[in-house]
Amino acid sequence: MLKCYPTTVWLLLLFVSLSSAQISEINFLNKDYAYGIQPSNIQADDLYDVYVAWRNTFASPCSNGRYRIKFNPTNETVSEGVAYGMLLSAYANDKELFDGLWLYYQDFANANGVMNWKIDGCSNAIGFNGATDAELDAAIALIVADKRWGNTGAINYETDAKTLINAIKNHEVEAGTNVLKPGDVWGGSTNTSPSYFATGYFRVFGEYMKDATFWNTVADTCYDIINANLFKNNAAYNLVSDWCKADGNYATVLPGGAHNQGKSYYYDSARAPWRIAIDYVWHGNSKALDYSVLCNNFVTAKGGFNQIYPGYNQDGVPISTDYKDPVFTGAYATAGMSSSTQSFVNNGYTELKNQSKSDYFSATLRAIYMFTLSGNTYNPLQETPLSVTELDDFSFEIYPNPASDYLFVNFRSSRPKFIRLYSINGVELLREPINTSEIRLDIKHLKSGVYLLNIDEDNFKIVKL
Repeated sequence: MLKCYPTTVWLLLLFVSLSSAQISEINFLNKDYAYGIQPSNIQADDLYDVYVAWRNTFASPCSNGRYRIKFNPTNETVSEGVAYGMLLSAYANDKELFDGLWLYYQDFANANGVMNWKIDGCSNAIGFNGATDAELDAAIALIVADKRWGNTGAINYETDAKTLINAIKNHEVEAGTNVLKPGDVWGGSTNTSPSYFATGYFRVFGEYMKDATFWNTVADTCYDIINANLFKNNAAYNLVSDWCKADGNYATVLPGGAHNQGKSYYYDSARAPWRIAIDYVWHGNSKALDYSVLCNNFVTAKGGFNQIYPGYNQDGVPISTDYKDPVFTGAYATAGMSSSTQSFVNNGYTELKNQSKSDYFSATLRAIYMFTLSGNTYNPLQETPLSVTELDDFSFEIYPNPASDYLFVNFRSSRPKFIRLYSINGVELLREPINTSEIRLDIKHLKSGVYLLNIDEDNFKIVKL
């Protein structure tokens, strides 16, 4: 496994759009996946920049600590967007936003325990019943929260994750066939969407719930449907249709507004390479690798990532060449991690980063894909993140914090210690042994932001005003 890019484990940042009283700690861990290779050309501030831009644009507060994600039109919110926001905020260590989104999700849950799919702002449901992709992303995000923050606060993430996973099992997997339904009240063998096939998540659900046989069977059924769809429609490379039956044929029962009767590789199926890439980088699944290789071969056949366009007929003919969209490019870039060629993976990241768009769907998926490529969509059951040590646990005081000119550290003992100060991108700014009971650090020259003070290998957040 090649290292993603030079980092420190700790990347603590100031959320610039919030007031000083609302400073939010954002922590990117940049994990190495168990399988595949990651880009080596990611810059230290890339994730911070994309996350802050996304949060500032789309996260909108409601009452009582709730948050929603603006859709198009912006006065509406969809469950998919809330779940995407939970995914991003969990992996970014943005607990305030995560908790607010999960509370919002629960406020608009139906009788089956899944969120009604469209909401008018902060008020009432206008699109009823669940969308399975939202439940899947929300559930994995809750597991990340459980492993990252524990369950001693107001929200018991573990209990809520298990409750939601049971709701998915009981209402969004077709009984007797193990076909993933697109919602809790419709679809199954008559209609499903390959872009919902989060096969890597299913293996985590199986381990988390001690229900591996069931969830592995659901994952295997997803691959059977993908392969049948590609074969029966003589599809080029990885180009699954937006909607299909469990036998691979085109679906006849479709959601409203389905493009080309669900027969194209368009915005509904564009996420499939990313979903399957997760199964490969987390678990090394051979079926996931096979599909990811099809994706890589398609990119190569088209001339590279900069020649990927938003949508194709299943024969490989592009629907439009008038523009490009990270929804498609980024999904292929994540599949590229199955490649053995570093330059191929790097090119995918470069093209994704350069394709900046402002609409909800493109901007949100661009951020998610960048998280995935950088190792910030890790398997929560295999990668246990570190956490910032609480000051109360130690026999010293750091003050004032936030500080503008000088930072004091007062120790209760004079035993020898070692102290380091890091910038937000992991650059060591100070390193020296301490043999006195109090020190004064001159920080006037530092830019405003969050820094990491390391004392005897424990890490503490320091805010420079």
